[in-house]
Amino acid sequence: MHRPVFVALCCLAVATSALADEESLPNFAEDTLSGNWGGARSAAAKKGLLFEGGIKVDALRNNGALKDGSKTVSHIDLKLKIDLDKAAGWQGGSAMINLISDAGRGPNARLVGSQMGVTNIEVGAPTTTRLFQAWLQQGFLDGRLALLAGLYPIDSEFFTLDAAGVFLGPQYGTPADLALTNTPSIFNNSAFGIRARWTIAPALYAMGAVLDGVPNDPAHPKRTAVRFAEGDGGFTIVELGWMPQTGNEKFKGHAKLAAGVWGYSSRRVDQLDTANIDAGNIAGPARPRRSRGGYLLGEHTLLRLGEGDERFVSGFARYTFADGDSTAIKNTANLGMYLKGPLASRPDDIVGVAWTRAELSGKWRGAQAVGGTAGKHNEDALEVTWRFSVTPWLAIQPNVQHIRNPGGASGTPNASLIGVRLDLVL
Repeated sequence: MHRPVFVALCCLAVATSALADEESLPNFAEDTLSGNWGGARSAAAKKGLLFEGGIKVDALRNNGALKDGSKTVSHIDLKLKIDLDKAAGWQGGSAMINLISDAGRGPNARLVGSQMGVTNIEVGAPTTTRLFQAWLQQGFLDGRLALLAGLYPIDSEFFTLDAAGVFLGPQYGTPADLALTNTPSIFNNSAFGIRARWTIAPALYAMGAVLDGVPNDPAHPKRTAVRFAEGDGGFTIVELGWMPQTGNEKFKGHAKLAAGVWGYSSRRVDQLDTANIDAGNIAGPARPRRSRGGYLLGEHTLLRLGEGDERFVSGFARYTFADGDSTAIKNTANLGMYLKGPLASRPDDIVGVAWTRAELSGKWRGAQAVGGTAGKHNEDALEVTWRFSVTPWLAIQPNVQHIRNPGGASGTPNASLIGVRLDLVL
């Protein structure tokens, strides 16, 4: 474990855990690897301090695409959630401090070259330890309105599908078209901003966020920085959603519909213009464009397995779109199935099957043609996974992926990956 993360873990361990009444506290002794720390964890929980920690390790073997081979990446995640009402008498207040450390670079960057990626814990700058979230939130109007300010990643709340969270493919978190824009505030690069969430009715919500258009300092990708540089501009995202089972404590499963739009205030050069200027086909400068897009998503539990509500099958779908002027992907379609408790003897296991089609933008294909490379119209990814719950704090997840037209360039072989994720709750 990297020394900064180890020190942070020790510091957080002194502070420790929770946000609930005593009867609803987590069972730290059974559900976490590090246990209850001699009772200190549950004691801190009663005072409004909740520590959460986790380690994920992905080992993937690839055949095809850019290069055959195996790569391993890891992710360490440490969170301190604070109920400020319990901890300091600050009514309606909450806060979070989140440290992450990511190591390894390779499954996609070195072997596959997919536009969408192959694991959601692979990062661009290897061995990066940083402060990822640090924010304060205040509730108003009996909690119906919540305002948050600080370092905040939009993929923690926006465009989320709980049923898609089991998959390794990054495209089931942040939409692939948005992920390729000018560094949005997502894993593992968060920006400073403000988020508001309004509960219009028990099942209906609206939320929006405005953040710095370029997180951290691109010249120093391993650092955490709040830096408002000239030309960064701003990023705005708005979502309206309906969750019909809100408030139903007995409901087990998925039920959500949501739609959102996003956009940058700053402009980026048109990729086709840039290619033609570089090739000497036209005189510059390239036309500046504003990146914009949106999404529509839904997930729902389709049937129950056996008696009770613990075992079920859910389906999900999401369509996303962007302008395609400055990025390779113009739109995506995600479809998937989520099966909780595939066997009566294994009610905590999860089986998932998902497929994504990414349509490559006409301007990107045009830019490739200017450079003498033919581009495909689509990149497709199929993923099958089974998350074995070994203990409440350990899961082992075999994973198989097949990617057609990885990267979108003609002549690149399809990619087939097989691997496993190790998931620990600290």
